[in-house]
Amino acid sequence: MELDNGSVQYDEEYILNSRGLKLFTCKWIPVNEEPKGLIFICHGYALECSITMSSAANRLVKAGFAVYGIDYEGHGKSSGLQGYISSFNNVVDDCSNFFTRICEKKENKRKMRILLGESLGGAVLLMIHRKMPDYWDGAVLAAPMCKIADKMKPHPLVTSVLKKLCNFIPTWRMIPGPDVIDTGCKMPEIRAQIRGNPYCYKGRPRLNTGLELLKMSIEVEQRLNEVSLPFIILQGEDDKVTDKAVSQQLYDVASISDKTLKLYPGMWHGLLYGETPENTEIVFSDITDWLNQRFELRNSRLERELKHQNDEIFISKDFF
Repeated sequence: MELDNGSVQYDEEYILNSRGLKLFTCKWIPVNEEPKGLIFICHGYALECSITMSSAANRLVKAGFAVYGIDYEGHGKSSGLQGYISSFNNVVDDCSNFFTRICEKKENKRKMRILLGESLGGAVLLMIHRKMPDYWDGAVLAAPMCKIADKMKPHPLVTSVLKKLCNFIPTWRMIPGPDVIDTGCKMPEIRAQIRGNPYCYKGRPRLNTGLELLKMSIEVEQRLNEVSLPFIILQGEDDKVTDKAVSQQLYDVASISDKTLKLYPGMWHGLLYGETPENTEIVFSDITDWLNQRFELRNSRLERELKHQNDEIFISKDFF
């Protein structure tokens, strides 16, 4: 399917994961040029890729990149009970397996590999990176869920009760908390679009899902110093969903010197789709500038792989 006056090729595909679940995947590819690099979307909690992230993907394609997305289990058009995550590690494995399969295609071997994570997707991104620390060339973190904001957490006593109940009713929709759509998206029309999207989950977090997210955020926060790939963090200063102090902490402690933190006064949580058109332009200008810098500089992984290939050719010729 061609979009945007024929400049973007959009396709969908279902794949089977290792647990036999059917997962929805999609891609946006430039029609008239070879992509400069590959960008892999990790979407937010209760959202999906093909509709919610389509405007972001199209912007990135116009900047010269190919974009790939996958709906997590229990999310979007993928199989599983809507809004239910059995294990956060399963989500990470599903994304990692799909993304690396794309990267290892012959035509993609020499292309940049960039992860883009929004909110919960930021935590997914960091855990994908941890599985293969030297594999990825960079990361775009939009309001990453490195820690759940204190206002969004249940009281510790409530959490203790919920953990016990999870042994008996893990799929129940009973975790209290504010409406993420209202607190995350500034523009009323965007809130209405998300509420009208049948593939977005609108109920209260299911018991096991909420506890998995809490456990994951604690683990991610404790290991921020292990982040070793180039990254840019984008965070609204009026974000009430994720904690900007933890984004600052990630910037401070990550073991990489090539890192950038952008804080936007007056902006909310949904930076990629929930802001005013003017603010969205600012955010994507920063993203594309950062991506183009990575492309112009090339990167150490491609240089290492090219050197390794040349060394193998030289040794082979010398040996025979």
